[in-house]
Amino acid sequence: MSLTTPTLSRRLDGLQSSAIRDLLKLTERPEVIGLAGGLPDEQLMPRDRIALAAESALTDRSRLQYTQSAGWGPLREVLATRESARLGRSVPIEEVFVTHGSQQALSLLGEVLLDPGALVVVEDPAYVGALQVFRAAGARIVAVPLDEEGMRVDVLGELLERGERPAVVHTVSNFHNPRGVTMSTRRRGELAGLADRYGFWVIEDDPYGELWFDRPSPEPVATYSPNVIRLSSASKILAPALRAGWMVAPAAVCRGVELLKQGADLCGSALTQQITAELLADSDWLAAHVNTVRSSYGERAKALVGALRERFGDRVVSTDAAGGMFVWAAFTDGTDTAELLSRAVDHGVAYVPGSAFAVDSDYRGAMRLCFTTFDAPVLREAVDRLARALGD
Repeated sequence: MSLTTPTLSRRLDGLQSSAIRDLLKLTERPEVIGLAGGLPDEQLMPRDRIALAAESALTDRSRLQYTQSAGWGPLREVLATRESARLGRSVPIEEVFVTHGSQQALSLLGEVLLDPGALVVVEDPAYVGALQVFRAAGARIVAVPLDEEGMRVDVLGELLERGERPAVVHTVSNFHNPRGVTMSTRRRGELAGLADRYGFWVIEDDPYGELWFDRPSPEPVATYSPNVIRLSSASKILAPALRAGWMVAPAAVCRGVELLKQGADLCGSALTQQITAELLADSDWLAAHVNTVRSSYGERAKALVGALRERFGDRVVSTDAAGGMFVWAAFTDGTDTAELLSRAVDHGVAYVPGSAFAVDSDYRGAMRLCFTTFDAPVLREAVDRLARALGD
């Protein structure tokens, strides 16, 4: 008897693994200085403080039980207080939803907000995790470019004037991944105004907003409109292993996300949410900890940008890295960073080619560099290795 193999869902058609994740598998050799990842520095993660919070949580056996789908109540209360201060308005607990990292929030929103064929506007270059979500949802994706002030809201306005009607506009408003830029205050207000006028959702993805180096990030886009859904996370300021992300959204959106989350994983971990709540509520300790992270990352960012400009001069244009985790650097002499990568790895340095983030433009000469996990001398050596790969 012949064997007939069952088929897979058509929603997988056209999906592909993240080029970044695939690249990391090839560049994990210990002799390679890996600037390709997007990882916070584990040496700066507050292991001992997390251990104390875990010990405190484990004195109560209920922390080992299931919790609410929307998140452990005391954590939601802590987050409501924090987000109220950030947004300058009272955020009720009904508008706070805890997820398994902010990526899960984005994934669930893709199901709640999008029907197959719905239009989603993204930034170009784009956060690849968002592209994966929107492609899986069967959305039609249109990109608008970025410049030094973030999303080109004027280009979005032109799309709307031509009759395009997005269901969702996605933006990484602070220290963009991969582009490194921050949306200006003026454009935040303009984007919110367009959302109000044309009736679309803005998903403001903000995992990096607290990692500013010289001055605080601007007020969130969510400050300006109820049509903005704000996502954030503890992964970059505490530890990714806590898997504590959250969104602030109208209660109806939170209810829709809750229905889908119940079918996905029922609920998150009460234990890690208790740990996260204790750390986020310890405001004096948290402020000192985040300042330490900012200081370390700021020094590393300046070292990397300085080395690029000193070594390559006008041959490379890079962001200033005023916060976040990434530098976006582009060659001006026709260098193809995808073609260069294999030689760079052979010389002991890795990055992500700009083409991995491309939607409309190819970004052939660009690359994303993560500066968080190496000190200044290693970052300067990485730039020297890159120069040697180029034959300089």
